[in-house]
Amino acid sequence: MNDDLNSDQIKVCCADFYQSDIIKLLLGDIMHPGGLELTHHLGQTLGLSKNKRVLDVACGRGSSAIHLAESFGCQVTGLDYGTENIANAKANAKSKEVSAPTSFKLGDAELLPIDDGTFDAVISECSFCIFPDKVKAATEIARVLRPQGKYGMTDITINEPLPEDMQSLLTWVSCVAGAGAPEQYVSTLKQAGFGNFVVQDHSNVLLTLVNDIRKKLLGVELIAGLGKLDMEDFDLNKAKRLTKRGIELIEKGVVGYTLITAIKL
Repeated sequence: MNDDLNSDQIKVCCADFYQSDIIKLLLGDIMHPGGLELTHHLGQTLGLSKNKRVLDVACGRGSSAIHLAESFGCQVTGLDYGTENIANAKANAKSKEVSAPTSFKLGDAELLPIDDGTFDAVISECSFCIFPDKVKAATEIARVLRPQGKYGMTDITINEPLPEDMQSLLTWVSCVAGAGAPEQYVSTLKQAGFGNFVVQDHSNVLLTLVNDIRKKLLGVELIAGLGKLDMEDFDLNKAKRLTKRGIELIEKGVVGYTLITAIKL
């Protein structure tokens, strides 16, 4: 992969990366730390309930959207930049016969294909950090929310500058290089018209996930060695080094995972 990419190319690379067979092996359908348990906690923190209209930005294969619809009875729309992710999300919702309405559509977080004031709540999980223009994304999220609507994110955070070896495209698509400190996210959201912030640290779930990925990379290496997995341009050795460094940085408190909710003022 070439690390010298523009904003649109980063979006394409991120979408392709999270639709790849390797990521399916490493993460399954739930592509964020904390799994559906943290998704449920986010839904509770936002006060989701029956008939609330919810947008899941960068919804992946739709697991969180489906869970929120089933658990809270809300009407959930999932949006993702990846065509394959949207197709899988629709198939997953159909197979589970979700009782509350769910729909999925292709779209860019920085140019949401949605009318003003459509939703009561918007969520994003481990995705705000990979939006190249975070101010634009926050502004778009605010635009599609009704007055007093709520936004909730769970995301990678960094508390000091990353070492040079963590500045690459792989760390972009792994949600690290584009991350900011919690106060930076709050500042960006304030610029977009949000207030009444709740900030919670959930770094423990990130450490659990990265440790799990590190173990699974050994299995990926074995399968690839047997010729049963197309590695495409995935740099396995670099991924192994990244996960090892990631664990070190999480344990030192440099990298964390944070839940933030806010209200559109």
